[in-house]
Amino acid sequence: MDAGPFKLSFAPPTFNSPAEERLHRKQRLAATFRLFSKFGFDEGVAGHVTCRDPEHPDTFWVNPFGVAFSRIRTSDLIRVDHEGETVEGELPVNRAAFVIHSRVHHARPDVIAAAHAHSLHGKAFSSLHRLLSPITQDSCAFYEDHALFEDFGGVAVELDEGQRIAQAIGTKKAAILANHGLLTVGETVEAAAWWFITMERTCQAELLARAAGEPKLIKEEAAQQAFLITGNPLAGWFQFQPLWQRIVHEQPDLLE
Repeated sequence: MDAGPFKLSFAPPTFNSPAEERLHRKQRLAATFRLFSKFGFDEGVAGHVTCRDPEHPDTFWVNPFGVAFSRIRTSDLIRVDHEGETVEGELPVNRAAFVIHSRVHHARPDVIAAAHAHSLHGKAFSSLHRLLSPITQDSCAFYEDHALFEDFGGVAVELDEGQRIAQAIGTKKAAILANHGLLTVGETVEAAAWWFITMERTCQAELLARAAGEPKLIKEEAAQQAFLITGNPLAGWFQFQPLWQRIVHEQPDLLE
């Protein structure tokens, strides 16, 4: 299969050094912000995506506060520790980004990246205080693998709020934050980003279906089978690859 300048791979790459892996993660993180902007997930200064540093796993990379998703480059990313102190970078960091992501990264050593944004359909669906139903093949990626955080306590500026969100998501890959939006995590930056993108679209599909009538649920056995194929970490990583190719081709400056 010809992918032009992009070399196709069917598994996440391996790296020769932490520096090489760091650059890889940061580039995918910058690409995620460009894609989130392209898909309309940005809402003013709200929203943040983070990735753990491969050499210093008690720190993570995050977008600078107040910089448009559509303008973020690899070199703009900020590294902070779990106490909220900036380790690398000059620009400020969103307090909510630290509060939520530091607790999630601390509670989940398996998590490399986490994504949260105030996307339209995600926040609309979150007001229903319910989990996604298995009504489409795509929704089955989250079958019994997402949580509901119902205890909205206002803007997340206190560590206690972040801790309760981390406890709610548990070992799952996503959470619906009631009256707030969506949160996804992944073993790769690519997976966390893809879970957010497809979860937002799944919320949209269910809202449309419920507006038209009462959706018929996929049977449990079929939902479990679809989950095993579409909801695993490798599937999440691989689904992101065409989006990576697209955004780097369209906006190569994100790699700067």
